[in-house]
Amino acid sequence: MKHNAEVQEPRYDTPKWIVVVLLLAVAVGGNAWFADQALLYRVLGVVVICGIAAAIALTTTKGQALMELARGSKREIQRVVWPTRQETIQTTLIVLAAVLVVGLLLWLIDTVLGWAMSGIIG
Repeated sequence: MKHNAEVQEPRYDTPKWIVVVLLLAVAVGGNAWFADQALLYRVLGVVVICGIAAAIALTTTKGQALMELARGSKREIQRVVWPTRQETIQTTLIVLAAVLVVGLLLWLIDTVLGWAMSGIIG
């Protein structure tokens, strides 16, 4: 029952998205229209208009779903068990040793094949 109470009617979503698109068009058009103004003022204007457009977009059904996804992601990141400093150092050293061994093997194979090809070619 609670789930049904939280779900909003998306009947106003289409006008909101139209307003968002119009605001973004105004930001782009205004930036081009005021090309002779200082860059700082144009950037501030675009940032403010985009912020307003983002705030409106977040009030839509898809915007709320995005916010719920962000909250869920934050909760998942808090549950991650991060490795200790010692585990990180040991794993890094193992990876570096493996890279060194593979690099040396590839260099050896390249050298042997280079000698063989130069012997064949002359």
